[in-house]
Amino acid sequence: MTRKTSSPLLQTGDTRAGPEPISASSLQPPRSPRTLPSWIRPPALRMFLLLTALQILAVATAQNQGDKIIGGSRCIRNSQPWQAALLAGPHRSFLCGGSLLSDEWVITAAHCARPNLRVALGKHNLRIWEVTQQVLRVVRQVPHPQYNPWTIANDLMLLQLEQPARLRRAVRPIAVASSCASAGTPCLVSGWGTTSSPNARFPKFLQCVNINISSDRDCQWAYPGAITAGMVCAGVPQGGKNSCQGDSGGPLVCRGELQGLVSWGMENCAQPDYPSVYTNLCKYQTWIQETIQSRS
Repeated sequence: MTRKTSSPLLQTGDTRAGPEPISASSLQPPRSPRTLPSWIRPPALRMFLLLTALQILAVATAQNQGDKIIGGSRCIRNSQPWQAALLAGPHRSFLCGGSLLSDEWVITAAHCARPNLRVALGKHNLRIWEVTQQVLRVVRQVPHPQYNPWTIANDLMLLQLEQPARLRRAVRPIAVASSCASAGTPCLVSGWGTTSSPNARFPKFLQCVNINISSDRDCQWAYPGAITAGMVCAGVPQGGKNSCQGDSGGPLVCRGELQGLVSWGMENCAQPDYPSVYTNLCKYQTWIQETIQSRS
């Protein structure tokens, strides 16, 4: 899945103020996505963080928008009520995905940290104001203390909202997985990331795709020396389905629980035998619980 860009890219406004369209012309290219250092990269492979690729806005704007992420399709409206969209900067530009854990806390990838974040909940179409949406300020960003921006280890961050979200049919929290998923477990990943790779096309509607947890052996084979204990791979062996640029921080849901967060993968997404890499949240249950309890 890659990030969606189109003109206007986003129209997400604070529900209290009404719709505030965000035009493509107001977007500024972000810094280049951070890549893994060459000494831990497999030969001839270029890794990338699944950040919003706004620098390809001009290309994406000229292309027709498709319904698919990478091999997926438009989600049923409000079928992923925990899905969050992180908005950054004065223009509230879409940055990353996230998941609602409670009425006050959202979880996302640590590499999505930016000043002045807002969280949009209850969204389906990023380009219009929707009656179900809530846009809330983030008052505290708590990255994992062992997050390493070079190896991408411990790539998770908790966001505390300025005020509690109003829980509705379209806005509901999800529980973190109570145990680690075994290889072959069916999962669903969602986001507003690009729907094609390597040429990016960003959708307006939330996209969903079904994938499976990969074996540790297949994960290590794909990315030798780069996989840490807090990472898990997911995809399909034949490729053609997975997350991509712009889906960073978004949810990997397995059997109704939040199993992972979109973290990193191949620059050319959804290639055969190269799954995407997710933060394996079952490894971080204690930290998540203690962090929320100590700051609530």
